[in-house]
Amino acid sequence: MRQFKLSSPILTILPALALIPVLGVVLAGMHNGGLFILFEFFSASIHPSLDPAVIHSAWRGLQITIATALLSWVISTFVGVLLGLISSSIFWQVFGFSTRIAIVLRRLLAIPRSIHELIWGLLLLQLLGLSPWVAIFSICIPYSCLVARVLTDQIDNLDHKALIAIRNSGVNHISTLITALLPPIIPVINSYGGYRLECALRGATLLGVFGMGGIGTELQLTLQSLEFKEMWTSLWMLGVVMISLEAGLSWWRKDSFLTKQSERQLLISMAIMLAAIVISFLWLQALDVNIFSNFQWHPIPLPTLVEIINAFSELPWINLITSTIVMTIFAAGIAIGIPPLGMMLWPTKLGTTLQSAVWSFLRLVPAPLSALLLLLCTSPSISVAALALGLQNLGVMGRLLKEGINQQNDNLYAAIHSSGSGKRLAWLYGHLSPQSKSYLAYAAYRTDVLLRETVVVGVVGGFGLGWQLQESLSSFNWAQVVLVATSFSILTLIGESISEDVRHHLLKSIKREQNPSLQN
Repeated sequence: MRQFKLSSPILTILPALALIPVLGVVLAGMHNGGLFILFEFFSASIHPSLDPAVIHSAWRGLQITIATALLSWVISTFVGVLLGLISSSIFWQVFGFSTRIAIVLRRLLAIPRSIHELIWGLLLLQLLGLSPWVAIFSICIPYSCLVARVLTDQIDNLDHKALIAIRNSGVNHISTLITALLPPIIPVINSYGGYRLECALRGATLLGVFGMGGIGTELQLTLQSLEFKEMWTSLWMLGVVMISLEAGLSWWRKDSFLTKQSERQLLISMAIMLAAIVISFLWLQALDVNIFSNFQWHPIPLPTLVEIINAFSELPWINLITSTIVMTIFAAGIAIGIPPLGMMLWPTKLGTTLQSAVWSFLRLVPAPLSALLLLLCTSPSISVAALALGLQNLGVMGRLLKEGINQQNDNLYAAIHSSGSGKRLAWLYGHLSPQSKSYLAYAAYRTDVLLRETVVVGVVGGFGLGWQLQESLSSFNWAQVVLVATSFSILTLIGESISEDVRHHLLKSIKREQNPSLQN
């Protein structure tokens, strides 16, 4: 009997079914004034506030966010490159040590990266108080470990023949590493480093939403006071910066003169990062953000074993973990399935342009603000949290899908369309099909990211481990904080392991299709 199997293009669209139950719950909880509030919000985008005081406040907040993101990005990149090098097996092989050291380091670095920057921010806020370094450290800690993870994988997947040849020629250890690793690794650092700069800007904005300064704080205050025109002043400013950054990074990756010489890339990148450090410090000082102020250390009392046992019995673990997983599944379905479905239903140039504009807006608005806006219109539920989280990540997935399709030729689409198939079917099998497996591979990684980000909307919506962490921090119940943070870390590490297995399976499948001889 022939086994039924869904094709990969259909698998990219199928997750969009998650939108049906989510929208059903959200619409069922919508109250009379909900539609009017949404109308007010979107109509305010046409007439943002032009009051000089509002513009000045938004511009100052935006500058703080950019400077914080720049400084966090440079520090996390430098630290991440160093950690990535010393946690690679090649590094210890060159010096004649056991590769078990690298394995231990990788396992240790998995813990800080599994904890979202918001959790780090809430914890550091208790330790350091309202210091500008809280936001910087909150971004640097997980981002450094994420950069290290990517770099370690790239280094250990390199061809070792060149390194062995250089080492056997009598060259010292440091020179061996520089000569063998720098040329192939520098383009990876440049490309991934640019992506992390975008993430740092979003992370700095998100931390501002939770009271750590910058444009995020402006957005939070204007939304809470329902000053939508003032909110859109900040959103338009942030949007210009995000679009300019995306365009600049796209040029950086594609420009031909940067792809020819890795040494030139290294020098340019180093110059940019060093300049970014100096500019960030001077910028924050000019904004009266005293970056050099002394830390006000507030030590946290470590919970005893008895307190931890009591806290474990008090918490509703099944409900907390279940709601976190359900939130992740629904948000992932919306983020993964809607972009290909939308492009298939409206495959024209106009449709793609309008959808790209919507995706840009969704990437712009932090998920907790979307959740708060929805809560003004409907009743609190897991669906509200999942919808807010899914919409922001939908913007990320849509951009990725569009970039992948734009990089491939139209020959297959033209052949299918000229054979008499409609535009939608031709787009499905001519454009989406060649991209579907790589898209699903990235979707597996994005699901892992979504699991971490449930803490963001959980704090706002009152669901999951994120909400419980905020409640425990507010009551200074450190035993619960330790347990919730640990369980969240374990849950995200399990999700990361599953997503890696799925991603590796899909990528191997792509390689087999590109090289049929590998199937034998």
